[in-house]
Amino acid sequence: MNTDRIEKRIVLRAPRNRVWRALSDSKEFGSWFGMKFDGSFTPGASMRGVIVPTTVNAEVAKAQKEYEGRAFEITIEQMEPERLFSFRWHPFAVEPGFDYSVEPTTLVLFTLEEVTDGVLLTVTESGFDQIPLARRAKAFTANEQGWSMMVNLLQEYVVHAP
Repeated sequence: MNTDRIEKRIVLRAPRNRVWRALSDSKEFGSWFGMKFDGSFTPGASMRGVIVPTTVNAEVAKAQKEYEGRAFEITIEQMEPERLFSFRWHPFAVEPGFDYSVEPTTLVLFTLEEVTDGVLLTVTESGFDQIPLARRAKAFTANEQGWSMMVNLLQEYVVHAP
């Protein structure tokens, strides 16, 4: 079992440009993911975000409610239109008052590939082996479950949101 990386794949039945917009536009990303950002995604940008419930699924929104208002930061790494989007963050950084800035970040990578039935999205989060041992297993487990939910939210979003 790989403890350093999480990988999820899903075929999204939507045009590639629609999927790209849902990933690369900070407002759209926030809508399905459950975050509100302070600006636009651009490579190299350090973004401040706040957790807000997703607009896509009431059950997931209810689960996110517990963390509503928690601030976090991401740094946009790469944006290759309709192909690749990546950012760094502190995984499962939800403990109030804890200074996560001293910890290493993980890399979240979204890749898009045309397939017969739509767009194959691969989401990979790597770097968990560098997270302090006291938090590593909890962060990995939370994000493993989280990415399973998130790819399904994205599927719902790109199919039903204009």
